[in-house]
Amino acid sequence: MKGKIKINTERCKGCTFCVETCPFGVISIRKRFNKSGVFPAVAVHIEKCTGCAMCARMCPDIAIEVYRDDKPKSTRAARRKR
Repeated sequence: MKGKIKINTERCKGCTFCVETCPFGVISIRKRFNKSGVFPAVAVHIEKCTGCAMCARMCPDIAIEVYRDDKPKSTRAARRKR
């Protein structure tokens, strides 16, 4: 299962709850500040995201959206298993 994470860096206040919660190290804190003057969270290892949404659940600012791709990678592989 693959996930996709989207972080609204302008809404984020840089609390690091998502960074601490992510079991796969997908999120980090950006080294540049946003318009509010805080260092927001950013997805740095997108390929590791499984779509568990633990980060989104922990975010007090509702700045994180997580999407899950439950589709199989290939229909050929599914047909071979039959």
